[in-house]
Amino acid sequence: MGDAAKPGGYGQSARPPKIKNKSAAAVQITAEQLIREAYERQGSVQKAPRQKVLDGEELSDYQMRRRREFEEGVRKNRSNIAEWLRYASWEESQNEVKRARSIYERALDVDSRNQTVYIKYAELEMKNKNTNSARNLYDRAVTILPRVSQFWYRYTYMEELLGNVDGAREIFNRWMQWEPEEEAWSAFIKFERRYGETDNARAVFERFVFVHPESKTWLKWAKFEEDLVEPDRVRDIFGRAIDRLGEAFMDQHIFISFAKFEVRMKEVERARAIYKYALERLPKAKSQALYNQYTLFEKQYGEREEIEDVVANKRRMQYEATLKHDAHDYDTWIDYVKLEESVAGNFDRTRDIYERAIAEHPNVLDKRLWRRYIYLWLYYALFEETVAKDVERARQVYVACVGLIPHKQFTFAKLWLQYAWFEIRQGDVGAARRGLGQALGMCPKDKLFRGYIEMELELRDFDRVRTLYSKYVEFNPTNCATWVEFAKLEAALHESERCQALFELAVEQPTLDMPEVLWKAYIDFEYDQGDYDKTRELYGRLLALTDHVKVWISLARFELAVADDPESRLAAARAVYERAYSRLKELKLTEERLVLLEAWREAEMSESQGDVAAVEKKMPRRVRKRRKLDDGSLEEYFDYVFPDDEEQGARFKLLAKAHMWKQKAAAASVSEPIAATESASENNEEDGYE
Repeated sequence: MGDAAKPGGYGQSARPPKIKNKSAAAVQITAEQLIREAYERQGSVQKAPRQKVLDGEELSDYQMRRRREFEEGVRKNRSNIAEWLRYASWEESQNEVKRARSIYERALDVDSRNQTVYIKYAELEMKNKNTNSARNLYDRAVTILPRVSQFWYRYTYMEELLGNVDGAREIFNRWMQWEPEEEAWSAFIKFERRYGETDNARAVFERFVFVHPESKTWLKWAKFEEDLVEPDRVRDIFGRAIDRLGEAFMDQHIFISFAKFEVRMKEVERARAIYKYALERLPKAKSQALYNQYTLFEKQYGEREEIEDVVANKRRMQYEATLKHDAHDYDTWIDYVKLEESVAGNFDRTRDIYERAIAEHPNVLDKRLWRRYIYLWLYYALFEETVAKDVERARQVYVACVGLIPHKQFTFAKLWLQYAWFEIRQGDVGAARRGLGQALGMCPKDKLFRGYIEMELELRDFDRVRTLYSKYVEFNPTNCATWVEFAKLEAALHESERCQALFELAVEQPTLDMPEVLWKAYIDFEYDQGDYDKTRELYGRLLALTDHVKVWISLARFELAVADDPESRLAAARAVYERAYSRLKELKLTEERLVLLEAWREAEMSESQGDVAAVEKKMPRRVRKRRKLDDGSLEEYFDYVFPDDEEQGARFKLLAKAHMWKQKAAAASVSEPIAATESASENNEEDGYE
């Protein structure tokens, strides 16, 4: 036989054959299809034929043969308990109780701690009404295996079925000596209740809570007494539970159940007292459910103040938990102190929270971390001033805060300003000025100057305001807003010369943060004064510094607004637009030219004698172009092409072509004499001349 003819296609080497074609088959076979075909093709199972026993001799032969088979099986594998159980079951089916009992005994000799053997053995005895044998067997089982609850359950159940209540109680008592699990005690209690032995059930509970001193066992006992309508006993049980468990092992559910019981008994005040007692003694981490139940209780039975107090306590617990995790969470501190402030009249508790909060100052000199912290001091001072009405204490808070901040590294203007306004409210203007003067001397900053100036303006002390503005512009001469406000103050006081001098001094500064704001304010001032020549001069000075399109448009609109004659003002505006257009064209500012032309067109349209068509001829057309980027790719963009740029480009192209033609003509005139000279030399060589 060849290798291919062997089963599975394996050769003598027992190696699988090599598969040459590894491509997937056209028709795929799934696992489900294989299972279905195997099921369809399986043959019928051959069953042993049933034998009919006709007489006693055949029955004896059959029993002998079966017993021989079972004996052979248990002899080969003595520890196979399943074989012993089949053997005993077969003997039981043959009504051979003694033989079955003998087999069970032999099985117990093999494994005396096998639970199944005991159970099957006991069931055999009970089926055949051998009560004493079953009782003896269960007694053996619970003696050998006292921790197996199943034997005890079956033993007590059998005695109860037989009506032997005292015997069952004695078995339960024997069982309880082993201190079993809670279910066993519950079964004993239910047994006593079925027969109305309430005192015995209470005695069992006494032992139960001693063996299992847990909250749920005490709750079961309390529920038992409540079902018997014994409220005094229930209260006594809860009291004993609280004393026995102590604070270390106390569970919040004991108090919750106790309070709910009092509510059911219509004792609302007792329930409230229980809740408060528990909340005072239990740690907050172990009393979340207690807080929730107390909240629901007060919402249902309490007054508004009591409900608010419960909600406040719940929020306090949440804040304390958050602060325990992060003591520098200043937002939580702020919410906490606001909560305490909302509780009317409890100033000492609020001060205590404030003191705890301000004690947690940042450990590093980083203003970003101190920014939220400083609000605690500000709120503290406001609380003392507005709520507690303790002015001296509020002043002490301000002084302490000022002394705490490292002013050489950073400061907080809001603190100095609030302190100054506090002194103003107390009528001590000198103290307010001294405080702000100290702040400006130690750590000057823009916000401090502005706040001080605002306060002096409220006090209408303009000389001090001038002095402060002078110090301010010396401190920060680049701040255009300060110059403008200073000049506006002088203008409001009708000091035009001072105002003009300030503007002149400001525009001469070498560096300004927003010069356009300053120039606009200066121009507006001169315009309001009616000095149009000075205004034109300022526009000229500004255009010498910048060519911004908005400045040109503003100048043109100014010319339209100041002239009385429509023709003259339109001509002056056109002159400005022409100058602006030429300048922007020279600078090649495409977008600005377009903005200028649009403003010019609007100006022409607003006048009755305007020439809109002339402006329209200058309007560009929008074209699409491409440009090369740094990575080599092309990008499309839109550009504007102005008509005058196209004309100029056409003239440049014509001149370039004329120049090229002239160069070509000059090159041709030079090449002709050279060609004639070369031909003459060739003729001379042919004639023999050198």
